[in-house]
Amino acid sequence: MGLPRKSRRRVDTGEEFGPWLARQLKLAGRTQAELADELKLTRAAVSAWITGRSTPRPTVMADIAKALGTDVGTVHTRTTDTRAGLPVTWYHRPGYPDGGRDLGNAAAFAFDADVQVLARETCQNSLDERLTENGRPVKVRYTLHELTGEALDAFREAILWNDLFPHYSAVSETAGHQKVGRVVDAGVRDMYEKGRLVLLRVDDYNASGLIGDDYADGKFAAVVRRQLESLKSGPGAGGSYGLGKATLWATSALGLVLINSTLSVPHEGRTERRVIGRLELPWREVDGESYAGPAWFGRPDPDSPGARVARSWWADEETVERLYLARENDEPGTSFLIVGAHDVAGLAANSSDPDGGFSGDEEGDEDTRDISTMHARLVEALGRDFWAAMTGGGSKLPLLEVSVRALRNGEVVVAEQQVDPSVQQPSRTRALRAHYEGTTVDRLTEAGQVAARSVPLKLPLSGGVHGTLGTHQAVLLVTEAEGDSDGAKNRMHSLRGNRMTVKRTVVPRLPISTNPFQAVLLVGEAAGETAPFALEAEEFLRAAEPPEHDRWGQTEELTLRWSPSAYRRINALTAEANNAVRELVARPKRSSGEGSEILRKALTVRPRPKAKTPTGPVVPVLDGLDATVGDGGEWQIIGEVSIPRGDEIAPVVPVAQLDVRSGGRPRLDWAELVGVEGCEAVDGMLRFAAGTRRAKFRGVTDVTSHPVRTTLTRLVVELRAGKGE
Repeated sequence: MGLPRKSRRRVDTGEEFGPWLARQLKLAGRTQAELADELKLTRAAVSAWITGRSTPRPTVMADIAKALGTDVGTVHTRTTDTRAGLPVTWYHRPGYPDGGRDLGNAAAFAFDADVQVLARETCQNSLDERLTENGRPVKVRYTLHELTGEALDAFREAILWNDLFPHYSAVSETAGHQKVGRVVDAGVRDMYEKGRLVLLRVDDYNASGLIGDDYADGKFAAVVRRQLESLKSGPGAGGSYGLGKATLWATSALGLVLINSTLSVPHEGRTERRVIGRLELPWREVDGESYAGPAWFGRPDPDSPGARVARSWWADEETVERLYLARENDEPGTSFLIVGAHDVAGLAANSSDPDGGFSGDEEGDEDTRDISTMHARLVEALGRDFWAAMTGGGSKLPLLEVSVRALRNGEVVVAEQQVDPSVQQPSRTRALRAHYEGTTVDRLTEAGQVAARSVPLKLPLSGGVHGTLGTHQAVLLVTEAEGDSDGAKNRMHSLRGNRMTVKRTVVPRLPISTNPFQAVLLVGEAAGETAPFALEAEEFLRAAEPPEHDRWGQTEELTLRWSPSAYRRINALTAEANNAVRELVARPKRSSGEGSEILRKALTVRPRPKAKTPTGPVVPVLDGLDATVGDGGEWQIIGEVSIPRGDEIAPVVPVAQLDVRSGGRPRLDWAELVGVEGCEAVDGMLRFAAGTRRAKFRGVTDVTSHPVRTTLTRLVVELRAGKGE
């Protein structure tokens, strides 16, 4: 990708002579008899080479090289195919004989053109394909590379752009009629009008690679040839729908992905530089011929009718360099190159700054191909979703290492950044390490501690049979939140075997005066491989995940394999976990002299003068207030109300104001106002049932009504009788 490559760990040894020679003859369209005649040898001698019964003498190697139109070195090393025979080309699937039309790959519509979704799906796939025998993590690297000028021209020549252009032109002509065409048309126009092309490459190392035949069952065919097929390596795998690979093509505005795989299991006697490309376009008509949609970039297969179908080929080092597919070493794994990467979903995430104003100029905000922005969003997503997979402790090793970098024509734009879970998720990382190191406690009594609890998941019997298979004990970890690095407070991250965060939820109905915390729920193999029914829990929860793998709940697979009510077991697990969190974080109510000095200075409960014995409706009094500043800069308060004895209680309006040195106090609007205990909120007013002596309410201010930053102000809250005017 334009940077100096690390030295290889070994010299390529090549494949066995017989299979290599047989393939060269097939590619050149020649028979064993024809080669024997040219070499002035018997056909039996050539057959013995092919079957591996013998090998040619060194002097004969030179004659074989001449006959195949290559050099002697290629025949000796056999690390690549000869240049003779059928050249690498594009094969476009012909239109259906019955006239049917596919106007895009439906699987791609399951996901947005979002680099954060891409990171989640591709990193999950790499985790699922990690080689576990050596105990090492899978290493994943994301490289954004913007090409311009001569570098762009050379790359287009390498992918035979002139052969592709008529197909893109045909799609552009009908772009106004369907979505995929509009995306492709915009991608081509951006490349020509702005003279640039963004490549996004995903490399993994210590993974299985795309093993298997080009067409028969196997990982290669599942990724390159088929849709909705998932062939995972273990029971704790994240994917199950076969949809995740579609994010690769969805992230390409040109619908084009190139692939280079180093195999963990040899295929055709080879392991390195197995190369193929796949193009996803809608139905189109070019020069009077109709084409169904997909196309493949590869070596024509001589066994296919007319040698038209393109299959993978074993490329040489020069070719993979020109295609920006060169790998760092010979470790098994796969490199996916997304051609024309864009991040449409990133517009919403970067359209405004935290204070609500626009960031950058209008043109910058609309650039979905800014590599610096995409770099930042990739790092954010990887740290948020895979912090647990990157965390180790005690005897437990990390499963994953991830880095992100950005280049322009081979020059560094953003230096390679290793994603550090202790920086991205410090509190949760601390909690998981404490669990691995066996330093958790039963109850939080000091800062920095991690409390652990077991939470039961009662697994149902399959096939709709009533009863319980067994109880799996999930592990709940709770610790105090650490600054703003963790993001939103009081959240629970739930995960299973591959340690990717599946659920991110708010813990509801927390006690008053709860310190900010973070929680982690480990289920299935994540709770420990020796945990009872860990594999069964993995299978059950995997079936409860939708294609996005971002929650557990009712799915069609769960209904078919278990029952329509099976999801209630998951709801019960969540309820148990939330109850345990509330118990762990609850603390005694502070006396008036305790608590944060800074927060006390920032809060004012405006006292009311002592009233005479009421002769009419009694007026409730605000006598306690607990408040925090939310992630969005809003005030979040819990108010405690005492009510004098009386036959009738006057309704009151809670009023939030900012304390200022002079002039009237600016009044803040409520984004949320609800009764918690002993009262109800109706149209911004609190109403109380007769005989109530104490009540609680909760309020959240509307940030848009704040005239200044919350951190620069002090809050005044009071209750006003009537309508509060």
